[in-house]
Amino acid sequence: MLMRTDPFRELDRITQQVFGNTPGTWSRPTAMAMDAYRAGDEFVVSFDLPGVSADAIELDVERNVLTVKAERRPAATGEHIEMQVAERPLGVFSRQLFLGDTLDTDHIDAAYDAGVLTLRIPIAEKAKPRKISIANADSGQKQINA
Repeated sequence: MLMRTDPFRELDRITQQVFGNTPGTWSRPTAMAMDAYRAGDEFVVSFDLPGVSADAIELDVERNVLTVKAERRPAATGEHIEMQVAERPLGVFSRQLFLGDTLDTDHIDAAYDAGVLTLRIPIAEKAKPRKISIANADSGQKQINA
């Protein structure tokens, strides 16, 4: 269903822990945390994006590659603003998922609530289990269903 192909994600995570959580840029975005699971006839993927407004999230699907980009901007900006503590990472966050052919990428449902982006991707009809009946050439034998 979902293929993991980012061998440097763990290295990036360790580097960020050692050197601090540096903000991402559009040319080098920071990865976002995610959970993925199958629930019945759909595949569910949730991304943590706290503090990101819905209009700062981009979703794209090209072939079987799903790309999620989001930008967390400073909450308060202005001439008389003097930041005292700035620990929350700002900048660009991105994640690409390689979706299998068994998912219906034409009917992805996206919802954003409480800082969590949840995508529901239906399993394609061709990938669902189905029964195949076997035609019986001899009328004296029973028909078998697989």
